[in-house]
Amino acid sequence: MDNSEDLRVSSSPFKSSLWRVFCAIEIPEDVRMRLGDHIRQLREAVPNAKASWSRATSIHLTLKFFGNIENESTGKISAAAAEVAQGASPFSISIAGNGVFPKHGAPRVLWIGIRDPSGNLTELQQRFEAECVRRGFAKEEHAFRPHLTLARLRNPQDARALAEIHKEMSFEVRAADVSELLLIRSELRSEGSKYTVISRHEL
Repeated sequence: MDNSEDLRVSSSPFKSSLWRVFCAIEIPEDVRMRLGDHIRQLREAVPNAKASWSRATSIHLTLKFFGNIENESTGKISAAAAEVAQGASPFSISIAGNGVFPKHGAPRVLWIGIRDPSGNLTELQQRFEAECVRRGFAKEEHAFRPHLTLARLRNPQDARALAEIHKEMSFEVRAADVSELLLIRSELRSEGSKYTVISRHEL
């Protein structure tokens, strides 16, 4: 069932403006708090590390990142999300495991992993990807690797030490229910990204 709450895009005066958009799944508050604790411990362990840290309140599980698109195109993405949501039922995933990207060389991203034992998350993402392609959006070139980004490391200095501490820290397995898709606009600002939900689509 779809209970989308679309924010209709005005035809003027912003018709030709570009929006930075992605589709995601919201993370439960208790998991966000645990992610915040993990980030705080890392920052205290290597305080001088140069990194862009995620705010726990803003962490989402991204299914597809569209980049900068014409804001009038968000209606087509919302329609794709609505179509996929109507054919899906709520399910659960597990949030656990620590890692870095890339596997080899200087670490650039710290992340917490997502486990999808039922395969429902992968199926949902693949269906959404296919629906977006059908509506004229480019297919993602890389395989879907669900994760929650904690930090992007801007400088090799202290990056390896930070990555090793991150991988050694335990992250207790947390269950998360997936019940809706969100289409989100991201606005890059000096004080951090601002996220605005464009539409919600219940599974």
